[in-house]
Amino acid sequence: MAALETEGLTRQFGELVAVDGVNLSVEAGEFRSVIGPNGAGKTTLFNLISGALSPTSGRVVFAGEDVTTLPPHERVRRGIGRSFQITTVFGGLTVRENVRLAAQSVDEESRSLGERLFRPADGFEPVNRRVEDVLSRVGLAGRTDERAAALAYGDRRRLELGLVLATDPRVVLLDEPTAGMSAEETRATMELIDDVLAERTLLLIEHDIDLVMNISDRITVLNRGQELATGTPEAVAADDDVQAAYLGGVRA
Repeated sequence: MAALETEGLTRQFGELVAVDGVNLSVEAGEFRSVIGPNGAGKTTLFNLISGALSPTSGRVVFAGEDVTTLPPHERVRRGIGRSFQITTVFGGLTVRENVRLAAQSVDEESRSLGERLFRPADGFEPVNRRVEDVLSRVGLAGRTDERAAALAYGDRRRLELGLVLATDPRVVLLDEPTAGMSAEETRATMELIDDVLAERTLLLIEHDIDLVMNISDRITVLNRGQELATGTPEAVAADDDVQAAYLGGVRA
C-alpha cells in the first residue's frame, strides 16, 4: 500500500486549471521531490494534499483511506504534516509554547480540541516530554523561552520543522524549506531534515536542482498543472520533455 496517492487530482480557478489530473503514488519512506517552473502547480498540489484547498475533482488517499473531504486538522491527526514556503510560527509566543501547541493539537488522550488547547500546561506531562524532545532534536533546546519573532530566519525555519515534528507525522510536505538561505544554511537545514525526519515519507518542493538530484529517491516534474515525468533523478535528468519544458533544452 502506498503511503500517499492522488487520483486524477484537479483544481480549477475559473478558467485556470492549476492542477490537472495529477496521479501520484508515493511509497512509505520515500523522499519524493516535486519540481517545475513557476506556476506549474506545485504549491497548489500541496494545498490539495494537506486540505488547505478542496479539489475540483479527483481524490487524495492516505494510507489506504480516502481523505479528500477531511479538513486540514483531521489530516494532521491522521499523520500528514506540512511546512510552508513562508514561515508560519506564532511570533508572539515562545519557542516552547509554539511547539507545545502543535503537540497538544494531536493529543489523543484529551477529550476535545478545547481541552487539548486550553488545559493547564502541567496537565500535559507526556506532551511536555515530547516538546522537550522535539526542541532538542531541532537544536533549539537552549532557546525555549525566547519569542519566536526574535529568532533569526534560519532558526524560525528550525522552529517550523519542530512544529511539524511535534505532530508525529508519517508523511511530511516540505514547501521550499531552504528558500532565502545561503548555501551553508541550506546544507545545514537539509542535514537537519535528514536527521529528524529520516524515517518519514517526505515530499519536497525545491528549486535548487543540484540539491534535488542529490537527495531524492524519485522526482515528479509538473508543467502547467500536469505531471510531465516521474522517475529517478537520472531518468528525469535525461527526459527530453523535461529538458525542453523545465531545463531549457540543455542536458545536464
